[in-house]
Amino acid sequence: MAKCEICGKATTFGIKVSHSHRRANRTWKANVRKVRALVNGTPKRVNVCSRCLRSNKVVRAV
Repeated sequence: MAKCEICGKATTFGIKVSHSHRRANRTWKANVRKVRALVNGTPKRVNVCSRCLRSNKVVRAV
């Protein structure tokens, strides 16, 4: 679900470490938005991360 269709950024996994150094598994999800973008000249709904939106890797459909 949380995967960018442009750059492929997806959920990453790691370990949460508290102040007392107790460790627990956790996930970081990509900041993905569903936007209307031009794909091969036609508007289509795609899941795009905020980094691709800010860097203009996506042409938004109006």
